[in-house]
Amino acid sequence: MTAAKQAGGDHPADPAAYAWALMQQFVSAQNRHEELRETLGFGLGAGRGKVLFQLRQAPLTLTQIADANGFDAPYATLVVDKLQAHGLVERRPHPEDGRRKLVALTDAGHAAVATADAILLRTPHALADLGDDATRRLADLLQRLQ
Repeated sequence: MTAAKQAGGDHPADPAAYAWALMQQFVSAQNRHEELRETLGFGLGAGRGKVLFQLRQAPLTLTQIADANGFDAPYATLVVDKLQAHGLVERRPHPEDGRRKLVALTDAGHAAVATADAILLRTPHALADLGDDATRRLADLLQRLQ
């Protein structure tokens, strides 16, 4: 029995808190970090995944990466170094400023992003098993929350 339920009953004491707890449990149970680690051969933690996904739009400078993620410059360098060590990104000369470098995805980086997207965007079985009517009702409710 969760803390959000009344003692001795099946009805939630605070329906909103109970719904939120259930949503968190569901999302947590769908964690795909281990599958990503096994498939890609490395983890996307410590900001690496976020940076990798940002670079699919266009190359960025280290300063842009740091600013977009709330990193300091040394940490942005560390993240990019890790991605570069895995062959996912490369540093290129900036076309307008020879003192700066652009960080861009390599072909392997584009493939890693596509693989990660396929894993992360796959519908969980539990959700797919709800059926169309229940899924539509859930989608309508979630849309109202936005």
